[in-house]
This record gives sequence, C-alpha cells and structure tokens, in this order.
Amino acid sequence: VQLQAFGGGLVQPGGSLRLSCAASGSNLDYYAFGWFRQAPGKEREWVSCISSSSRTNDADSVKGRFTISRDNAKNKVYLQMNSLRPEGTAVYYCTGQPHGCAYCPALIDYPYWGQGTQVTVSS
Repeated sequence: VQLQAFGGGLVQPGGSLRLSCAASGSNLDYYAFGWFRQAPGKEREWVSCISSSSRTNDADSVKGRFTISRDNAKNKVYLQMNSLRPEGTAVYYCTGQPHGCAYCPALIDYPYWGQGTQVTVSS
C-alpha cells in the first residue's frame, strides 16, 4: 500500500484547509486510515482515524473542528480542518492499516505511512 498526502499550505488562524490522501494497493475498502501530525520539536501525535465502515474518532485537541472522511470509489481519505490555530502548524501524515480498526490512535497501529504535507497556520 502506498499513500500520498497533499493539500497542505499556509493558512491564517481561523481559516480552513482540506488535506487529501491518495491510496494505492489492494483491498483498500477493508483498511482503516488515520492522520497524524508532527510539530517542530515535538513528538508525532494522532489527529483522527476512520475505520473500514467509516466510523471516526478524533483527538480532543481537534474535536469539533477537524473531520476525517473517505471515498472508497476514489481510494482517497480527507481531513477537513476548520478554525485552524497556530498550534496546528505541523507536518501532517496520512496512515493506513489493514485491520479496519475503529479506534487506533497509536503510531504502532499503522504499518503504512505517506510522506507528509506541511501545514502552516500563521498571520
């Protein structure tokens, strides 16, 4: 499985951005996907995940502002980010795992990682 994240950029505080992740491989409908982020000087942290049946979970820090979704027909996963804050500045990574997990917030849960896309929230 290969994952490619894109859609990052510079956005002002309070603004919105939608990240996309293009997945390629077999049996992707059975995969769960997640988004992680890593800010400068900090550890990589879980943001959101979506199961094979489209159940979603979000970290408390983004709950109510970020929405993860998937389009199985296009083999894509999205992260809609609203009301962005400066602390959201980070490299965002798309991840995947074949077990369809509904709640998988640990890095070790995901064997497949995309290359990351930079999001900068600044005025």
